[in-house]
Amino acid sequence: MADENQGAEAAGELPPQLNILAQYLKDLSFENPGAPSTLQPRNEPPKIEIGVNVDAHKKSETDYEIDLKIESRGTIGKEVLFNVEVHYGGIIRVQNIPDEHLQPVVMIEGPRMLFPFARQIIAEATRNGGFPPLLIDPIDFAALFRQKVMEGQNAPASMTKN
Repeated sequence: MADENQGAEAAGELPPQLNILAQYLKDLSFENPGAPSTLQPRNEPPKIEIGVNVDAHKKSETDYEIDLKIESRGTIGKEVLFNVEVHYGGIIRVQNIPDEHLQPVVMIEGPRMLFPFARQIIAEATRNGGFPPLLIDPIDFAALFRQKVMEGQNAPASMTKN
């Protein structure tokens, strides 16, 4: 495989690259509005709702800022046990990707690389709030991207130039 890459480089075709240059917590909010009564043992598990949103902003010819927003709410009936919101960002560098593949790579692979870190922040916030850690299942960012495209929220509009 190394020989194949060297052959491609010699022919002027460099291999595709996707790198995280920086990642950071932009915003974190945790609410436990009914504490301490919400922390008492319950006969039924809470209903957990999770929402995810991804945006990308072009920073330079090769660099993109990825905004990953995850919101979750735990309720039993009408009682809110907790609300947690994380806005996690990262700068990724994309090189040697054909233009027709650039948008899916940025909107799928970028958030996929950032997700484990945002997931950990949510787990720690809920645990520190007195609840069991909320361990969010892996997210299918390809399906999320397809859904945005199908809904007419054309992903090119989500990849804005700053």
